[in-house]
Amino acid sequence: MKNERKTITIIGGGPAGLIAAQHLSTLPDIDVHLYDQKPSVGRKFLIAGRGGLNLTHSEDTVSFLKRYGPAENFLKPFVEVFSPADIQSWARDLGIETFVGSSGRIFPTEMKATALMRAWTRRLTDQGVQVHLQHTFIGFNDTNSPVFLNKDGNEIVVKADALLFATGGASYPHLGATGAWAQELEKQDINVVPFKAMNCGFNVEWSEHLSVKFAGQPLKNIELCINGEKCHGDLIVTEYGLEGGTIYGVSRTLNETLDQNETATLLLDLRPEFNAEQLAIKLEAPRKKQSLSTFLRKQLKLSPLEIALIWEHCNKETVQDPQRLAEAIKKLPITIVSARPINRAISSMGGINTSELNTQLMIKNHPGWFAAGEMIDWDAPTGGYLLQACFSTGVAAANGIKHWLKSDKQI
Repeated sequence: MKNERKTITIIGGGPAGLIAAQHLSTLPDIDVHLYDQKPSVGRKFLIAGRGGLNLTHSEDTVSFLKRYGPAENFLKPFVEVFSPADIQSWARDLGIETFVGSSGRIFPTEMKATALMRAWTRRLTDQGVQVHLQHTFIGFNDTNSPVFLNKDGNEIVVKADALLFATGGASYPHLGATGAWAQELEKQDINVVPFKAMNCGFNVEWSEHLSVKFAGQPLKNIELCINGEKCHGDLIVTEYGLEGGTIYGVSRTLNETLDQNETATLLLDLRPEFNAEQLAIKLEAPRKKQSLSTFLRKQLKLSPLEIALIWEHCNKETVQDPQRLAEAIKKLPITIVSARPINRAISSMGGINTSELNTQLMIKNHPGWFAAGEMIDWDAPTGGYLLQACFSTGVAAANGIKHWLKSDKQI
């Protein structure tokens, strides 16, 4: 019955679900239905684009893939099939030009997501994708068909020849990524790794003086190190701890360390452009009648915040000894006590265990069920890597569904 029309159900209207719908809706004799619990699709995608939509990154493939840490080998074939260059071509096809920023990150020329999302949803409509908004996935019926709750409170049972889960992780729950689907998939004997915050801030027990006086102030051009992993950039000192792209870059390692210990020690290098010996030479200069704070400000261009951090974490003997103070400035120990709540994180760790999926992203013990995007157990730093993997797995799942439908098998 090869000419019989078939139905594909996609749960989730984020980048992974939308790109899969775009690819699948070009097939003949296929009806694509996409369900999303919000009044419009792409809510998190649009929020990400407010400060400049970072679609992907231009660095070489080997370095790019290493950003995914333990999930590198899992994601490698998908990123190679739908690469950063393919994302740029895809955007161009929608009428959106992109450019490579000074950091290597790739953005739409307009630096916003709205024009791209309008063009994208228009393309999906033109290709016949049927979008069902305000439909919340709540589980399965006794025949394992997905069940949705619509805006009127009615349960809707959906039958499909292939099913794609693209419901996101567990960060930004107000935008739809609640992670509530996990318990429903676990009932289907699908292993789901518990969610944790990723690309998030971390709590530090500052003194009252530091938290009150310096909250909201930046640390510029610093370097963080934990367990040999380093990240260079800027930070924001907050009332509760630390925020910013530099600490997001080591958040995976911080979370792993906190899993094993009550706290984690982060080494803060306030002057990465100098080594300890160079700093010691500068600190050995005559102080004359200057206070130590004034001397540090003039000699090393340390800010009041940086000087406060030194006083907070060094004893009197250390700050009076040029060699020991130089070493402290290079390796100032900051004790991290916990991650910020997952609902404040940019992304999450955890999700469907990758061992549950085959090479085409089909769930092994549920033929015809596929998964894509952040709901799979991989994580990545900010910088375009998150969106890249969402797009790449969405395309991979679409290709897997195409192969599945050609095999004449059904759920």
